[in-house]
Amino acid sequence: MRWSKALIPTHKEDPSHAETTSHKLMLRAGLIRKLTSGVYSYLPLGWRVLHKIESIVREELDAVGCQEILMPVISPAELWEESGRWGVYGKELWRARDRNGREFALGPTHEEVVTDIIRNEVSSYKQLPFTVYQIQTKFRDEIRPRFGVVRAREFTMKDAYSFHRDEASLDETYRVIYDAYSRIFDRCDLTYRPVEAATGAIGGSSSHEFMVLSDTGESEVIVCECGYAATSEQAEGLVGGVMPVEDQLPMEEVATPDMKTIEEVSGFLGIEPWRLVKTIVYVADGEPVLAVVRGDREINEEKLARALGADVVEAAPPAVIEEVTGAPVGFAGPVGLESVRKVIDRTVEPLRNIVVGGNKADAHIRNVNHGRDFAVSSFEDIVQIGKGDTCASCGKAMDSFRGIEVSQVFKLGTKYSDSMNATFLDEDGKAKPFVMGCYGLGVSRTVAAVIEQHSDENGIAWPMSVAPFEVLIVALNLKSDAVRTAAEGLYEELRGLGVETLLDDRADSAGVKFKDADLIGIPVRVTIGDRGLDKGVMEIKLRSADEKTEVRKESATAEVLSIVERLRGASGL
Repeated sequence: MRWSKALIPTHKEDPSHAETTSHKLMLRAGLIRKLTSGVYSYLPLGWRVLHKIESIVREELDAVGCQEILMPVISPAELWEESGRWGVYGKELWRARDRNGREFALGPTHEEVVTDIIRNEVSSYKQLPFTVYQIQTKFRDEIRPRFGVVRAREFTMKDAYSFHRDEASLDETYRVIYDAYSRIFDRCDLTYRPVEAATGAIGGSSSHEFMVLSDTGESEVIVCECGYAATSEQAEGLVGGVMPVEDQLPMEEVATPDMKTIEEVSGFLGIEPWRLVKTIVYVADGEPVLAVVRGDREINEEKLARALGADVVEAAPPAVIEEVTGAPVGFAGPVGLESVRKVIDRTVEPLRNIVVGGNKADAHIRNVNHGRDFAVSSFEDIVQIGKGDTCASCGKAMDSFRGIEVSQVFKLGTKYSDSMNATFLDEDGKAKPFVMGCYGLGVSRTVAAVIEQHSDENGIAWPMSVAPFEVLIVALNLKSDAVRTAAEGLYEELRGLGVETLLDDRADSAGVKFKDADLIGIPVRVTIGDRGLDKGVMEIKLRSADEKTEVRKESATAEVLSIVERLRGASGL
């Protein structure tokens, strides 16, 4: 490809609206352009990188026996109603109507569609197990798209689905795909960590996410030196601190005018924040519930949903809060609300003489004790675990890091086959539901993850395996016949040897060309200029290194090819 004929619109300055390194560099290097919020067009360089990652994914999945298919982007609401997700998926599900008023969904994922295919085409245990996958555009109507393609409303994803006769078979395929994902991210030269994860709207019994380590990642991962690792939504642990043993004191209402926050009330009453227990009103599957936790901790809504056995858990609006508690926002408490379902976090169990909301404006109650002043049937784990909390496995303090979720694997079990009546005949002649697995991988998100880990102050530094081109030839002073002839000759020779080569034949200054070279990040750069040719040499520089090497003009093709083959080998090509 000749740069003068290519669409590579680079920019010198960071876009003002871009927050992360990958977002800034994908725009500056001309990989993408924003169409509207959370929706991007891929320009030639970006598309080549996306295609490289897709090829790696295909190679690794095909190698373990997966079969590629392609399902429609749009699916009828009836399928989602069968699975039970039409009403519970949430506002991220992009819904549409056709001219006849029939409702459809733009696919955020394809469990319903693939289950419908398989229930109509597979009838015997002899056809199991197998895995099908697709690489396709997905849609999720994110409330706040951000970080470029990391949290977009339209994105490219690989989703795979496996079908089995039993859990043992699912466990085997789950490990096979898990290992294939590890090879995919190794080939993309990513530093990553698989962690336990919440199943969310997809459902199932267990899940793992592959997290690419990044300071700008939107996900927090809790880790322990014993090997435990989980997303903050899934992490379990013990909240530190020894609670004092106290006699129960009489309850006492206290006035707290216009004081609604933990900081305001604890400061006014002169108590530690953990003594102030907060009560948050939620709506779970349409019913109001109370979540009760220590004042210095945050509620984990994924855990809360699991504790309630609910599909949809949302913070209650002010009108519902007032209807349930009789008080405005900021004064809810568990005392006197025995008819409302409560979920009490286990961190509340050792507490005595706590302060809670008084269920009326400008009032709290001190010296409240569970069991005596409000009933507790059980204590649950609904608190957000964080850095410094105690590992439940080894008892040591846990740490945390931030990461970008690039993939997630799920053991779905019979969640979809049960609800959609997808069965096969087992060897005993009885109809049984398919046991399913689901395996997602964000292809476009992986592009951003690579840039986050492979960039510097000057731009992107692509690994060879996913680079849009392998070699960039920078020709200086194209008015020179010698430079032009040498650059064209090397370009044609490398292309003839199967090396993906970009020739910078623009009539721009050396400074502009070198800055653009660093920005777009091609792994190998060859500079050809009059000064070098006068000495009979060309200059070779790797994007990932500072050193420059001069090679004889007549041996340049062989030298470049040797470097390319070495870098290909290091990238598993």
